[in-house]
Amino acid sequence: MSKFLLAVLAMVAVVPAAFAAATPLDSYLDDMKTLRATFVQTLADAHGKEIDHSSGTLIVSRPGKFSWEIHPQGAASAAAGAAAGAGATGGAGASAGQLMVADGRNLWFLDRDLQQVTVKPADAALSATPAMLLSGTVDVRKNFTISPGPKREGLDWVLVEPHGSEADFRRALMGFEGKELKRMILEDKLGQTATVMFDHVERNGHVAPEEVSFTPPPGVDVIGTPKK
Repeated sequence: MSKFLLAVLAMVAVVPAAFAAATPLDSYLDDMKTLRATFVQTLADAHGKEIDHSSGTLIVSRPGKFSWEIHPQGAASAAAGAAAGAGATGGAGASAGQLMVADGRNLWFLDRDLQQVTVKPADAALSATPAMLLSGTVDVRKNFTISPGPKREGLDWVLVEPHGSEADFRRALMGFEGKELKRMILEDKLGQTATVMFDHVERNGHVAPEEVSFTPPPGVDVIGTPKK
């Protein structure tokens, strides 16, 4: 776990519980219908060493639909193309990276490197992505403990921890600057830490249905049965 994550967690722990009823996350979600953003993500191992650097796009259509596309470093041009609607086909023009799409019924995960798609009911998975927490796919207050934190590095922090063991992450820290989400730090069950820096954020703009739908590309293996 990074020193920064440890420091923020320690500060969150001393915030009085009486103030836990309202957080910047609650107000952020209250009036959000859609969200579109680009991001840069770094991944560090349990010792804090960076092991991956990537970029991508996030598209949310509440409630319950999103597209989360990520590309390895050097594939930024492909990531930019995702904003033009690559979610409908599983990433036209992109040959590496991953795509996760929740279409309101199912959660699809395409691994382009393995040429494999995994599908499961959307309400059966709590994935370690900001998309899952922001999209309304699951009830945040029902499935997570949310704790407000103090300001650090110019951001107001919110700690999100899953109630059960079915989630594939241990905790998420979300950093807000005023009313805008700027950063998200997720720790997975292996002790790896992903830091997501958001940019070019558009709230409540138009999101076309095909941007948050998915059709498996020809020739890929599909694991699981879609919920009809």
